[in-house]
Amino acid sequence: MTERYVMSIDQGTTSTRCILFDHQGRLVSVAQREHRQHFPKPGWVEHDALEIWRNLERIVPEALAQAGVTPAQVAAVGIANQRETTVLWDRVTGAPVGRAIVWQDTRTDGLVERMGDAPGVDLIPERTGLPLATYFSAPRIRWLLDHVPGLRGRAERGEVLFGTMESWLIWNLTGGVDGGVHVTDVTNAGRTLLMDLKTLAWDEDLLAFFGIPAAMLPRIGSSTEIYGTARRVIPGVRIGAALGDQQAALFGQTCYSPGETKCTYGTGGFLLMNTGTEPVRSQNGLLTTVGYKIGDEPAAYALEGSIAITGALVQWFRDGLGLISTAPEIETLARTVEDNGGCYIVPAFSGLFAPHWRSEARGVIVGLTSYITKGHLARAVLEATAWQTREVVDAMNRDSGLPLRELKTDGGMTADNLLMQCVADVLNVPVVRPMVVETVSLGAAYAAGLAVGYWADLEGLRRNWHRAARWVPAMDPARRALEYHNWKRAVERSFDWTRTGPVPAEDHGPTCPTPQDPSSSVRLSPDQNPPVR
Repeated sequence: MTERYVMSIDQGTTSTRCILFDHQGRLVSVAQREHRQHFPKPGWVEHDALEIWRNLERIVPEALAQAGVTPAQVAAVGIANQRETTVLWDRVTGAPVGRAIVWQDTRTDGLVERMGDAPGVDLIPERTGLPLATYFSAPRIRWLLDHVPGLRGRAERGEVLFGTMESWLIWNLTGGVDGGVHVTDVTNAGRTLLMDLKTLAWDEDLLAFFGIPAAMLPRIGSSTEIYGTARRVIPGVRIGAALGDQQAALFGQTCYSPGETKCTYGTGGFLLMNTGTEPVRSQNGLLTTVGYKIGDEPAAYALEGSIAITGALVQWFRDGLGLISTAPEIETLARTVEDNGGCYIVPAFSGLFAPHWRSEARGVIVGLTSYITKGHLARAVLEATAWQTREVVDAMNRDSGLPLRELKTDGGMTADNLLMQCVADVLNVPVVRPMVVETVSLGAAYAAGLAVGYWADLEGLRRNWHRAARWVPAMDPARRALEYHNWKRAVERSFDWTRTGPVPAEDHGPTCPTPQDPSSSVRLSPDQNPPVR
């Protein structure tokens, strides 16, 4: 019998990859291409959606060729994606209206601040489980409608379509301008601030609040269902799943029971805890979100803590400071010292996400003395990820009433053994890494395979999960408490670094009279004249 496989497309923040998995959940082949990051203004982050589509057209044939597989041997394809990144495109031409606005982008800060005082703003957390923040898609849609001439009228007439990246790719795969399917799933729709968390449908009141026409929105489907059949790139292959990347990782880590928790360490860090079939409303700065929805079954919900900067801090340490030449070198450098030397780095490059949600915060390095070396800085970089994880886990434990007993980790940063030990130490629970660390891709594959019967049930997927490594806590409790106290003091110093109003009068300092001012009584005596050099 001819071997069959499931394909996963992981459209991430920095690259797009295509992976083939076999029935045991083993990686068979992988192809990947990075795309350019555009930073046209401070706080602005953009991607070229056409570049991402062209990359997909290249990597899919590469992955098939590596494995010696034809499209006929692919049972289904699942798509995981960077979630809140916003694409608007023309229904007739297929061309994006402009570059995609990335989830890290903070250009909507002023808009969000104004909307925070608008009537009806309390509906947002009540119906979506999310705060009003620059992180989510709706403010970006509104910003584009306000700033691109003629766009609102076109959107109201249904000439312009909105989607997160999976919608853009599915539309193109299924035909694009020639009958492409315009669809999203509950995990991505739930990150727009436009979907009701209970009904899993677009909410008319929220659409009115943001001023977004319903005609531009995709249909909301389950995470695992057959959306359509590809007509381009992989013709004839069924598209059987779509999930936001972090929900895909939750699925790939087989966190199918309440209390099971994973953290993906990539550009940012993302903790999700399965809370069952009822949403748990956070009182501690976390997000209530849809974890996944399998076909017609009830949705599984999750608590999420999003950390804006984890791996991106290592990238800055490498590219911005030039203290290492490759990312893995940071572990070697950090091991040259025993501790951080009293130095802490808070990477609030574009604000802080959970549990603080402070968009005005900016990064700080505190505790610098002449004793500090680049080794201490390297250690502080790794510890920043660990302490941010601790803040989120503390909030998650308080909200859920399900104390964390083990953390499943995945993503590129899990190759750093010192970092994983730091995380175990500060959380005081074991940290485990699976054999397949590409759990975002694996989760999308699992969901697609379930949709077409390639895998029978969730228990079969659990049997595919195997542990590769485990770290247990080894930090003295007194030291853990002191270090956490210092970390929280450092975080407080990152607050209030950007202002939208005038500078307070007391910050202007004294006004010095000018020599031209005839009323000035300030004169220098001869012995006060500065020396001539």
